[in-house]
Amino acid sequence: MPLNEDMRFYIDGAWVERPEASRLAVINPATEEVIGHIAAGTAADVDLAVAAARRAFESYSQWPVAERLALLERIRGLLEERTEQFAQAITAEMGAPIAFARAGQVFFGIEHVRVAIDVLRAFAFESTVDGVFVRREPIGVVGAITPWNWPLYQITAKVAPALAAGCTVVLKPSELSPFSALLFAQVMHDAGAPAGVFNLVNGTGDEVGNALSGHPDVDMVSFTGSTRAGVLVAQNAATTVKRVVQELGGKSPNVFLPDADFATAVPKGTLAMMRNCGQSCASPTRMVVPRARLAEVEALATEAAEAIVVGDPLDEGSVLGPLANGAQFAKVQHLIQVGIDEGARLLCGGPGRPGGLNRGFFARPTVFAEVTPGMRIAQEEIFGPVLVIQPYEDEEDAIRIANATVYGLSSHVQSADQEAARRVARRIRAGQVHINYPAWSGYAPFGGYKMSGNGREYGQFALEEYLEVKAILGY
Repeated sequence: MPLNEDMRFYIDGAWVERPEASRLAVINPATEEVIGHIAAGTAADVDLAVAAARRAFESYSQWPVAERLALLERIRGLLEERTEQFAQAITAEMGAPIAFARAGQVFFGIEHVRVAIDVLRAFAFESTVDGVFVRREPIGVVGAITPWNWPLYQITAKVAPALAAGCTVVLKPSELSPFSALLFAQVMHDAGAPAGVFNLVNGTGDEVGNALSGHPDVDMVSFTGSTRAGVLVAQNAATTVKRVVQELGGKSPNVFLPDADFATAVPKGTLAMMRNCGQSCASPTRMVVPRARLAEVEALATEAAEAIVVGDPLDEGSVLGPLANGAQFAKVQHLIQVGIDEGARLLCGGPGRPGGLNRGFFARPTVFAEVTPGMRIAQEEIFGPVLVIQPYEDEEDAIRIANATVYGLSSHVQSADQEAARRVARRIRAGQVHINYPAWSGYAPFGGYKMSGNGREYGQFALEEYLEVKAILGY
């Protein structure tokens, strides 16, 4: 029996039935079974949603801060009340283990709303600079295009600051993980968002994504996904000269200086890389270590990877579930084989499913050693539970290896010497650097250098992306 047959969109404050639409199947990645269908939207559906958002912008953009805060507080409260409902949906649609779905996927998604509230309370929308009056005003209608790997988290990272700024939104979630997005639309409805302030159209990137990113009445597109798709979004948006914020791919280094606490930091780095089955653009996928400590690192990383429990995502004891979809499973399997063929040394894992699992998109936690910077597994975003270990000769060599990809999203540095870690951090060309595994912060700007994207998300930096700056002289 399918979990959900939902042939609706949320447009202009109401659920709109589309029984005649083409159907897109939603697959449970742990069983490879169809668990539901959604409607495939068209450019005409996007037109309706954008028109609703444009109408709503005229009034919502003028809402006082206090009223926007109250709306966001209601949204946050409903998300907290429905945590289990969201967690179960995310586990079913993309395979996150249920414990991680609750404590990671949903919890951090709600944190984006809390941070947006906190930032909005303190934000100065008006200021004076050298006698010039400066206003920050909402940019307008925002097209938000979100991925399948962190479904709720990426929605709230865009919708919460957009609403805080006074913008209206048309959301196109991934068609591969749509149920949590439909639940979010119901939260928006139940929170009392005015008609047109938030709209949702399901569908493919080729149809709905293209229509949204190229729409002349959309003022800004915020996109999270692959670099390949981000290029297409930017090209499509260029004809209407709209603002484009992109959070794209990554191949993040984790640089170990010689004085790091290897016994603690290597297992932590291995598990951090494997989190969400490696399906995170900021995962520390490349462990860059002193050649003199290579054997020690290999042993520690192998032990940590082999201890990871891979299994049924509804089992509370599972640390990793399946990869989120069949295409991703095929890609990960292919790149693992590429690593072997390129001559990297396989320490553990490898092609195929873990033992005892004969169906589902489950991958084996895999660690490669003797990986050189030119290998594809050192350059390409695998987006699976695959760690590569790269040895370096000295600090300059470590920095060179860290920067030797087209990406620059996130990075890590491990050292007992804080100033040495800071010295290396300043030279890594990435939007974030984490020293000795600090706590996640929803206030820290998140975004990339190079082919990892443009613009920033999270905290005040996210709010500012959704604002235009107006100078009024002689005010």
